[in-house]
Amino acid sequence: MANEQGYNVAVVGATGAVGQKMLETLEKKNFPINNLKLLSSSRSAGKKINFKGEEFIVEEATPESFEGVQIALFSAGGSVSKGLAHEAVTRGAVVVDNTSAFRMDENVPLVVPEVNESDISKHNGIIANPNCSTIQMVAALKPIQDSFGISRVIVSTYQAVSGAGTSAVEELKEQSQAFLNGEELEANLMPVKGDKKHFPIAFNALPQIDVFQDNGYTFEEMKMINETKKIMHAPELHVAATCVRLPFFTSHAESVYVEVDNENVTVEELQKSLANADGVILEDDPSNQVYPTPLNSAGKSEVFVGRVRKDLDNPKGFHLWVVSDNLLKGAAWNSVQIAESLVKNNWL
Repeated sequence: MANEQGYNVAVVGATGAVGQKMLETLEKKNFPINNLKLLSSSRSAGKKINFKGEEFIVEEATPESFEGVQIALFSAGGSVSKGLAHEAVTRGAVVVDNTSAFRMDENVPLVVPEVNESDISKHNGIIANPNCSTIQMVAALKPIQDSFGISRVIVSTYQAVSGAGTSAVEELKEQSQAFLNGEELEANLMPVKGDKKHFPIAFNALPQIDVFQDNGYTFEEMKMINETKKIMHAPELHVAATCVRLPFFTSHAESVYVEVDNENVTVEELQKSLANADGVILEDDPSNQVYPTPLNSAGKSEVFVGRVRKDLDNPKGFHLWVVSDNLLKGAAWNSVQIAESLVKNNWL
């Protein structure tokens, strides 16, 4: 347990985009920290990072790094998590992992605190943070599920390039400038760094995020499908996803079609359930052009919902527009919320 000053916390992947947001979030939320350890690959070791006015030197993450650590926030890629998460647990840490390494492991809770916080109590040392596009969608779906039941979800995403890392952000900047200068666009990263072909993202739309699976869906789409069912405890839920990368920097947007169990539900009832939900802000006044946008949602921790309307042909169908900062609620903020819940409920 903690002493009076707080907990011994490690951030793995501290120099990356999400790691940086994790540190910002820990500071903003004034998370109770006794000792902070910043860890990374050998490549980034030695870098200096400021936290609460104090300078920290980033160390290379090794199994021994986790001696004495109570809470370890991981966001350094799936291979790092697979290699080091169990080492951290063996040494007494509880791991909150922001990669896809453990999300579908039946022994690992997959958690969005506003949706299924109590699942955290079942952890065996590791808690998984869901995919960013899944987090914001289930946060919007949960109040609807609770009030009206849900049988089907169809989602199309409009995802920011920061979801592919800081190098993808730089590539978008370079390609945009080249396009405006009338120069040839060089593509080395999008849609997937490790795939065979690369296409420009500037002034473009790429209907591929992550690699294609044998069923024709991408891994990102399958993540959304499988994670939604797990988080919402609804294996029978029908979910389909199409994930698209667009040329903006921050916040994912989603067009979500949802079928409820009762055809008599009104738009006003659905809006009310969303407006009263934890972590959700309803921005929905079409007559005054009020709706969420990625630019306006960037830097904010909530999930924003608008454009709520009833399907014209299916009385049980509704359409929503869901937007959230993919690096905050979609990653760092949700991870720190899980850590807060561990502390608050004595679930460490």
